[in-house]
Amino acid sequence: MFFTITLTAVAVMLLYSVPGFLLIRSRLVRQEAIPAFATVLMYVCQPCLTVYSFQKAEFSAQLAGELLLFFLTALVLQSVMLGAFYLIFRRKFSDIKYRIGTIATTLGNCTFMGVPLLEALFPEHPETIVFSLAYFLAMSVLSWTAASYIITQNRKYISIRKLFLNPAMLSMLFTIPIWAAGFQLPAQLDSTVTLLGKMTTPLCMLVLGMRLGTVRLLPIFTSGLSYFVIGIKQLAMPLLVFLVTLVLPLDTVTKQTMFILAATPVASVVLNFAEMLGEGQETAANVVLLGTLLSILTIPAVSLLL
Repeated sequence: MFFTITLTAVAVMLLYSVPGFLLIRSRLVRQEAIPAFATVLMYVCQPCLTVYSFQKAEFSAQLAGELLLFFLTALVLQSVMLGAFYLIFRRKFSDIKYRIGTIATTLGNCTFMGVPLLEALFPEHPETIVFSLAYFLAMSVLSWTAASYIITQNRKYISIRKLFLNPAMLSMLFTIPIWAAGFQLPAQLDSTVTLLGKMTTPLCMLVLGMRLGTVRLLPIFTSGLSYFVIGIKQLAMPLLVFLVTLVLPLDTVTKQTMFILAATPVASVVLNFAEMLGEGQETAANVVLLGTLLSILTIPAVSLLL
């Protein structure tokens, strides 16, 4: 069951990228416009997805406790993975591709691809979507601090300010108190937030398709480092999570949720941060695009463990 559902869901998501690719190749959209789409994704759709996800699950003290444990576990696992490959690759950090490769071993598309996967796999468990945001928050903590430091080698990114003043953290700090108070959005506002939140996956894939249309295809498929990094992120990391969650006091669905989120492909934020920080854009684009394309094989394959 998991194999068929994940295969179908990933295939549909990959189809969303085709119009973006065609728009760029036909020059109906110029390359310079891509960052504008990414900005809408990060600052409009992602916060709306956060609100939408919490509106789907009813607050309880038990769920809040499980959410905290999930967040801490995801943070530790991602920190361990990032730290391990920092040590493995740091002697080669003079080459930007190894710095990008380091963060790509850990950061995954846990919301843009994770949410539709979880909705397809666990339609009777809306709380799984909230767990995806806890995983994403842990990833964001690392993205705005340790991952940014690894890319730039500038210690200014290791700061409390960077930890809290970022879109993911701010949207969570806004949404969690509302969720805990049991506040429900008015119907019209709720439908608007839902629509914008559900745009995240199509828009993310549309942007990836556009980026695919701007690059030479051959280098995407010929980098040994990219295949190694993707193997770690999309095969080894979910296996690690599978083994660790065997001993955690979480129910089966919650453990499966963390496993699916760990199996998502290299995150588009790897490319977003490379572009924002001005280093390693080509390497980041190649590994993100290849990882996303290969996810139609890797996610169904690892789902056989469930």
